[in-house]
Amino acid sequence: MADTSKFAQFLASKKIDQRRIIAASRTIEALQPEDRTIRLNKRNAKKSEGGENAPKETRKPRSGRPVTPRALAAALKGGAISGPTKTRLLKAVNLLLEQKKQEKVDLKALF
Repeated sequence: MADTSKFAQFLASKKIDQRRIIAASRTIEALQPEDRTIRLNKRNAKKSEGGENAPKETRKPRSGRPVTPRALAAALKGGAISGPTKTRLLKAVNLLLEQKKQEKVDLKALF
């Protein structure tokens, strides 16, 4: 256990391939037309701040930033990764677990 992280052990125990994590993250985080609409509405609301009649956007758009191979390698060897990257990894792992008909996990189980 000297050189493997909690994340790497989890992936090995659940038999999840690293390439599938990157592919799943790419599909989850890819910007969709609805995300662009959300961003446009937020920009328009910011422009017309004086007029409060503009519709307020409450949904959050996808980030458009998938997990990179470099971030995945850092997570596997136990390096420092940011909070948003951990969340992206968690979303991708949960999607793969859901496809395998297994229980979803929380962030503390991975990191």
